[in-house]
Amino acid sequence: MKVLITGITGFAGSHLSEFLLSKKYEVHGIERWRSKTENIDSFKDKIVLHECDIKDYHSVKKVIESVLPEKIFHLAAQSFVPTSWNAPSETITTNIIGELNIFEAVKELKINPWIQIACSSEEYGMVYENEVPIKETNPLRPLSPYGVSKVAQDLLGYQYHQSHNLNIVRTRTFNHEGPRRGEVFVTSNFAKQIADIEKKKKPPVLYVGNLDARRDYTDVRDIVRAYWLATEKCVAGEVYNICSGRDWKIKDMLNYLLSLSKIKVEVKQDPARMRPSDVQILLGDCTKFTKQTGWKPEIPFEKTLEDLLNYWRERI
Repeated sequence: MKVLITGITGFAGSHLSEFLLSKKYEVHGIERWRSKTENIDSFKDKIVLHECDIKDYHSVKKVIESVLPEKIFHLAAQSFVPTSWNAPSETITTNIIGELNIFEAVKELKINPWIQIACSSEEYGMVYENEVPIKETNPLRPLSPYGVSKVAQDLLGYQYHQSHNLNIVRTRTFNHEGPRRGEVFVTSNFAKQIADIEKKKKPPVLYVGNLDARRDYTDVRDIVRAYWLATEKCVAGEVYNICSGRDWKIKDMLNYLLSLSKIKVEVKQDPARMRPSDVQILLGDCTKFTKQTGWKPEIPFEKTLEDLLNYWRERI
């Protein structure tokens, strides 16, 4: 079976490609000319890469026409929430137009692969204490341009299924972490700072943003298995939360990372790491997805943090 992964060189994309290779799929991936490939270098010879800007319709159509995939996993995005404050138009264009181009290409080519679109818990945004754990029916109140772009992706997936009967599955994924996570993301950033301090490359001061926010964390290797199951067992047009159902205060996550090291550090808040508005709690309910697929997380988050810290130790 041929599959196409957009954003294959990224964090989740690289883990998904490894998982699908283990299932003996023929894996194709979209990369930009400036994409860094270190995440896929160890298995690059086993996949087929196509240079393409997802914002360019003709380029997208050309790739899909050449591959004719039976499944498309749409993971490419501007995915860092703080960047969406500084570059809102780039975030909106990449995330919305990129997805539209995939839908339009599939429609014009008259093919109907299963398409999984990676939506986000950031769509829920302003969540009240009496609304957790969050179900798929919860109101969407996004608090960032990124969150708004994901709401648009989500609803476009619904609309294209309803209007054109495309086999689209929408997955609202909560925070997922693990090796290869970009260093701008909070868990990875903390792990890298600790590794830097251990190697005496930086003084023993660890800079943080809001430590009071609570997040539902899942290992990326469990998440990509869920993405595959979404295209195997879920209902086209439906939306599903993918999460662990357990939340961590960011301060507790940091303390666990620090417990894996012998260093003594001073923790300092950095105003530049604070967001104009922050989602205080994201704790999900994935009952709908679990009932449909039988999926549940298998890797404890403590193991995820240990693997992430060791990932940075090996690279510094």
